[in-house]
Amino acid sequence: MGRIYDVLNSLETYNLVRSQTASRPKKYVAVEPETALDRLLADKRRELEEKAAQYEEIVDDLAEDLETAEPVDEPFWTAALGPEETGDLLVERLAAAEDRIVVVAAASTRPFDLDEVGTRVTEELEAALERGVTVAVLLRPDIVEDLPAAVGERYREHLQARPGFEVRTSENVSGTFELLDDTEVCIEVPNPLDGGETLAMIDLKDRDFAESVEGAFDERWAEATPLEL
Repeated sequence: MGRIYDVLNSLETYNLVRSQTASRPKKYVAVEPETALDRLLADKRRELEEKAAQYEEIVDDLAEDLETAEPVDEPFWTAALGPEETGDLLVERLAAAEDRIVVVAAASTRPFDLDEVGTRVTEELEAALERGVTVAVLLRPDIVEDLPAAVGERYREHLQARPGFEVRTSENVSGTFELLDDTEVCIEVPNPLDGGETLAMIDLKDRDFAESVEGAFDERWAEATPLEL
């Protein structure tokens, strides 16, 4: 009997039943179904709003902690395997760039593909330019010769005319990678069975290594030939 009264008291808490406290034993009567549903929905909405407010407060606290945290200079790396995963990792890291993006390609890779990932990379480069990030692309000349006409048209329409975007060519290019903010390098590993496909990507955050890569790139960039796609 006690458990029944516990259930009834719980229903009364949600305003789904009314009680007659003066009677002994205490009497209960259900409210109208439509009223009960409206009250239950209002209670659930209130609970969700309270939880959402709690989550927002947690996010704000975490964001503040991350902003005030000291940067970590220790080397860190992660990797992705397969075309889809490597594409996701590259797009994620491009979105995190704040100052400079360098794209070096010795073989035709995703930024120049016409597939979904290539489109996402192009959109991310465009978004980076919009937030003031400079983008430098260094290619081997034979890559440019093999590019479909639609690729050149897309780059002219979406990237070439934007301030901060520049493409150059050089024979002295032997690898494919992305250098981000002079602190992070995304190294693409080609599929040995299909040179046009990326097998894996290694994302290495190491300031010393990135600076050495940057120095080598700057030398090749200075000697490279500007290109109009």
